[in-house]
Amino acid sequence: MKYAWIKEQSDLFSVTRMCRQLEVSRTGYCQWKTRPPSERSMANAVLDARVAAIHAASKRSYGRPRIVRDMSNQGIKVSHERVRNSLKRQSLRPVYKRPYRVTTDSAHTKPIAANVLNRRFDSWQANQAWVADITYISTGEGWLYLACVMDLASRRIVGWSMSERMKAGLVCQALKSAYWRRKPPAGLIMHSDRGSQYAGDEHRKLIKDYRMIQSMSRRANCWDNAAMESFFKTLKVERVHQLRYATRALAKLDIVDWIEGFYNRRRMHSSIDYQTPVDAESSLMAA
Repeated sequence: MKYAWIKEQSDLFSVTRMCRQLEVSRTGYCQWKTRPPSERSMANAVLDARVAAIHAASKRSYGRPRIVRDMSNQGIKVSHERVRNSLKRQSLRPVYKRPYRVTTDSAHTKPIAANVLNRRFDSWQANQAWVADITYISTGEGWLYLACVMDLASRRIVGWSMSERMKAGLVCQALKSAYWRRKPPAGLIMHSDRGSQYAGDEHRKLIKDYRMIQSMSRRANCWDNAAMESFFKTLKVERVHQLRYATRALAKLDIVDWIEGFYNRRRMHSSIDYQTPVDAESSLMAA
């Protein structure tokens, strides 16, 4: 490492002086310069390039476990320790995990459904259990509200809607989008928090028309809808907090691209054995 630093600074300082200050041999430095790179250093250079490419393709969201899994999927076997050292050499880190705060308007007198889902987030088949929620995104024009619907079987986002107003129509449009894409059979559990938008007449009528079973979280209990809370945290941390949206239109385009182009099809999800949602869904369909 000392020799490499001396070489980088050789245009600015005397090599002899730097060797003396760093207490290394000038002869040793000259021999190091003419010595061909070792097999280990060349292998590390190849590994560093692959790790950097995967980290960049993940929009800087992947750390060591997902990079190791991604390389394994490509047929490249590498230890966790070598990937950790590669990330350290290149000063690459996953984006910072900001705390995520949830706000739900449950101070209303509208009907509340029972918690039918009861935190059963795993072991579903496709179109058996969906979860839904709303979040907000800052833009130069003001807030943009995003409502999403997720299929718990694969963690795939199957419906979404965006609006500058957080009204019942926002969540209804997300549910309509999911329903007409998927055409689920009767009896699907549709779970959400107990916010006024989800408890409203319009949304409850849609659920009845679609022959779904409505389910709601307990009051002030974000863990009852943990899968959707986790998705929104991922969206905020890995994408939204990395950008500044000048307009709502730009935010909409970017978020749809992230959901469909990256999250559903390319991002490995730890709760489904590091598969992408689309791949997990294909595996379930083929089983």
